[in-house]
Amino acid sequence: MITHDFAGIGLGPFNLGLACLADPLRGTDDLDGVFLEANDRFDWHPGMLLDDATLQVPFLADLVTMADPTSRWSFLNYLKLSGNLYPFYIRESFYPLRREYDDYCRWAADHLPSVRFGQRVSGVEHDGTSYVLHSEGAGPLRTRRLVVGIGTSPRVPDALRAVAGAPGVSHSADYLAHREALQAQDRITVVGSGQSAAEIYHDLLVAAPEHGYELVWLTRSPRFFPMEYTKLTLEMTSPEYGAYHRALPMETRDRLARDQRHLFKGISADLVDAIFDLHYQQRVTGDGPRTTLLTNTEVRGSRQVAVGSELDLLHTETGESFSLRTGGLVLATGYGPTEPAFLDGVADRIRRDARGRYDVADDYSVDVAGGEIFVQNAEEHTHSLLAPDLGMGPYRNSVILASILGREPYPVEKRIAVQTFGVPDRFREEVSR
Repeated sequence: MITHDFAGIGLGPFNLGLACLADPLRGTDDLDGVFLEANDRFDWHPGMLLDDATLQVPFLADLVTMADPTSRWSFLNYLKLSGNLYPFYIRESFYPLRREYDDYCRWAADHLPSVRFGQRVSGVEHDGTSYVLHSEGAGPLRTRRLVVGIGTSPRVPDALRAVAGAPGVSHSADYLAHREALQAQDRITVVGSGQSAAEIYHDLLVAAPEHGYELVWLTRSPRFFPMEYTKLTLEMTSPEYGAYHRALPMETRDRLARDQRHLFKGISADLVDAIFDLHYQQRVTGDGPRTTLLTNTEVRGSRQVAVGSELDLLHTETGESFSLRTGGLVLATGYGPTEPAFLDGVADRIRRDARGRYDVADDYSVDVAGGEIFVQNAEEHTHSLLAPDLGMGPYRNSVILASILGREPYPVEKRIAVQTFGVPDRFREEVSR
């Protein structure tokens, strides 16, 4: 049986980017990697591929460019080969449509020889020298290293678990599949205040005059936060901030994870303005809107009722408790990391922190030996908001490939920011003199 140098499990944008960057190394470094995906084709958040939705990062944050601008797998090369380079240029926007990005990723996945669709990994074990992967529909596969990139899963808060999956209730991840059924209800409620919640609310508000439903948007946040997009804040998606964050005490990192959510889980300013402008337009034309926006509103409980769902709510500033009945309910409550059951067979080889989470090293490995099991987008608690950022995917993959090969096939930046995170050494030296 062939023993591969590494095997990627899951094919979201991050492992797909690794496949793209590893592809030319098959010849130069004789690097043998394989990628297993349970689905039959690449799909990136299909439930949120709204026609006018764009990425929140520029096209340079594609699968490869920030590591290798000359790569054949770049977004610009995809545009050239599909005949859309000049239209994209004339459009004069750095932000690709989300559908466009999904098509780009599928184009790459369909042309990479290392990708194997329809192979769901069911178990992993270690035979003393290598990892052995067992997958449905295929024989065992041996590899020296694993790169786990299965992505995150829809998150449902405890207070909403009683109605999750009930008729008329859907997570934002499945919004498009349920949109028509939602629009048949008298009232639709959107819970959450991130980009997905705003996109869904805007989409439903556009169609509200035609269907006549009432629309409610509520969040426990004190306001509908726009994503902070100033340049010095963007520098927090940098190699040096990731290194600084990882060196902080665990309690400090966990506090920052809560405090920094609006930096990457807020709403784009353009969409905030578009929602207000649509409200104004519908007010002037007399088409409505029949809608209510509520901040500082926390869901405390939920239950199924004859008309759909009933929510127990608390206004956190006034202290007032109240209830809301709604026929349609969209849970735009985000996503969370998922630890796959297929790693149970090698659980003794994985490092964990005091709270039982992956103890992720500088090179994104989590195994006891080091440099054998790597994770993608499962390290927000150690590496900060860099973990889910598409633009930092090529950087992380450059680090992983350097760990595998013992050299840097793609230069790994150490410092790119104007500002300094932490106390500079030269200031420490001045104090000690």
